[in-house]
Amino acid sequence: MGLAEIVRFSVSLEADLLEEFDRYCAETHFSTRSEAIRQLLRSALTAHAWEKDTGEAAATLTIVYDHHRTRLTDRLLELQHRHTDMVVATSHVHLDHDHCLEVIFLRGPAHQLRDFADQLRGLKGVHTSQLVVARTPGTP
Repeated sequence: MGLAEIVRFSVSLEADLLEEFDRYCAETHFSTRSEAIRQLLRSALTAHAWEKDTGEAAATLTIVYDHHRTRLTDRLLELQHRHTDMVVATSHVHLDHDHCLEVIFLRGPAHQLRDFADQLRGLKGVHTSQLVVARTPGTP
């Protein structure tokens, strides 16, 4: 990743809001206020782009499912194979005798990632499903 030009700007805040922000920075171990603001801005911009369904995104879809559920594993694999343009990799963990956790690494248009996650989430036997979206700097 290349170095981006750093631009300085000022922000006016109420004293109590700044105090709360400083506590947040300390509790979450940000090295500086600037780094915390960068992270918060990236998160807000990613959420905004996601809501508008614009731009390319990367994501992880974490699911927990009952691997004994009839044909569920087949359906999960079938959906992943139908979307090889978005599925980058998977990681599979056996949680106990009945349940597995799978993390699916995705990349593609935001609305397609959401549709894919919704298809997997809707399968009988999927207990939990969480999609976490990220954008790289400079991504529209």
